[in-house]
Amino acid sequence: MRVLLVGSPAERARLRARLAGQSTEIAGEFPTLAIARSSEIAADAIVMAPGRTDDHTLEEPMTAREIEVLELLTEGFPNKAIAANRTDAVRRAIRRGLVTI
Repeated sequence: MRVLLVGSPAERARLRARLAGQSTEIAGEFPTLAIARSSEIAADAIVMAPGRTDDHTLEEPMTAREIEVLELLTEGFPNKAIAANRTDAVRRAIRRGLVTI
């Protein structure tokens, strides 16, 4: 999965460390969500530091379970292992601007 990282240099370093060892390729790093979106770099998701909203306000915060499901999806777990609807989790993440297609 190709991702874009958004945040301060320190936040992006923490995100890189957290993603290390997973099947994730960091396609680019940006200080703000607006710059990441305007970059036009092909990526499956935009990953921001927890609690960061930048120039995009989340209308409805994700639950701990929703975040857990998305983390499991990025690690490649199948539906049975996650015990959730993958399509619904991705739809919610897209709606909230957490991932882009």
